[in-house]
This record gives sequence, structure tokens and C-alpha cells, in this order.
Amino acid sequence: MREFLLAILVITATHAHAQSTNEAHWLQGTWNRTNGKAGRTAHERWVKTATGLQGWGVTFNGADTTFVEKLRIVSKDSKLYYVADVSHNKEPTYFLITEITPTSFTCENPEHDFPKKIVYQLDGNKLKATISGNGKSIDYLFERK
Repeated sequence: MREFLLAILVITATHAHAQSTNEAHWLQGTWNRTNGKAGRTAHERWVKTATGLQGWGVTFNGADTTFVEKLRIVSKDSKLYYVADVSHNKEPTYFLITEITPTSFTCENPEHDFPKKIVYQLDGNKLKATISGNGKSIDYLFERK
């Protein structure tokens, strides 16, 4: 009986974990930034992988690539993380996902210089990503391509 209850517990925990990592499925696709500076374009593209979601953020100034970041949403040590890998950081930065709903998530890393908090919010075919920390906040507005 004990083994049976343990098996049920493991299956339930695994299922709950899978639901949590899949709750950001709405992020999949290509997103074009709508509030960038004149002459610049920016995109985020997200795809589902076996371990979560993988994304790429790219900014162009005319034909020149000015910024690239690799993004992931993964499970590590039974917690969900948003992971940003940019060239000016030696290692990827892990932000703990502190809240996730069917249309938004919030992640935080109080030890990071900037941003300390990232919020993604879906509204139909529009996406708002806000980065904040140290009294500063920047909104990135996107539309699904």
C-alpha cells in the first residue's frame, strides 16, 4: 500500500510540474516590437522544446544586428526559471518565476543588477514585457506575427 501511495504521489507531482511548465505555451510564436526607436526593429521568437520553451530576442538598427539574447523557460530543482543569456554577461542569468497564469508570468532575481523583475502579459495578439529594478521600468510592446 505504501508503494502504491508513493507512486500516486510521484505521478501527481510530475503531472503538476508538467502543467506548470506548459502554462506559458501562449508565448510560442514570433512577436514584433511595436514601440521601438525609429529605425530599429526588434523581435522575439519562442518555440516549445522537450524541456520547456526556448526563445530568441533580436534587435536591428537598419540592417545591423545590435542586440541578441537567448531565452529559455525551464525547470530546475523543481522550480521554474526564465533564463536570459546575453553576450555582455559571462553566464546566463536565472530569474525565478514567482507567478504564472494562463496569460502572464512574473520572474525575479533580486541579485541581478538590472533588471531585477520581468513581467510578460498576453492580451489577445499583443504582448507586453516589462523589465524593472532600481526604480527604473521599461515596457516592450509586441504584436504576434
